[in-house]
Amino acid sequence: MRISSKTDSAVRACVELAARHEAGTPFIKATTVAEAQGISVSFVLVILNELKQAGLVESRRGSDGGYRLVAHPRSIVVADVVRAIDGPLANVAGSYVEDVAYGGAAVAVRDLWVALRAAMRTVLDEVTLHDLAVGTMPDAVAALIRDEDAWQTRPNGRRTGAARGGSRVDGV
Repeated sequence: MRISSKTDSAVRACVELAARHEAGTPFIKATTVAEAQGISVSFVLVILNELKQAGLVESRRGSDGGYRLVAHPRSIVVADVVRAIDGPLANVAGSYVEDVAYGGAAVAVRDLWVALRAAMRTVLDEVTLHDLAVGTMPDAVAALIRDEDAWQTRPNGRRTGAARGGSRVDGV
């Protein structure tokens, strides 16, 4: 899965809003979010506007204005932010994964994409903005993070049969 800069920045901006919510700060200026996260103010404003259109953020004008989450950070999951910025968690050329159909030997590829979406949901639909703001993860997600293999990038190959005592195969 590729995580766009915009999605990464949106999640970080929302976590910043969540942290300020937890601290009791009602509205936060876009400049404060931008400075705290090292993101340009113009980019933060674009992101906050998209999040506002998606119903995740609201704004208020004036000296005490700014942006805030519309709901408690415990009730907003990361998947909500990802979907607001990028649309569905998984799609194939603009189609929902359950709507694609393949013939021949590739019939099962749709099932692969459906399973991938389900796997993404096990993390993104479980981790809340509150979790991130306070630095905790649900147990199932924390278990994934503790797995050493999760921290290994495989740019040129794959590991096969790890559970069966297999080995890494490069270039496959």
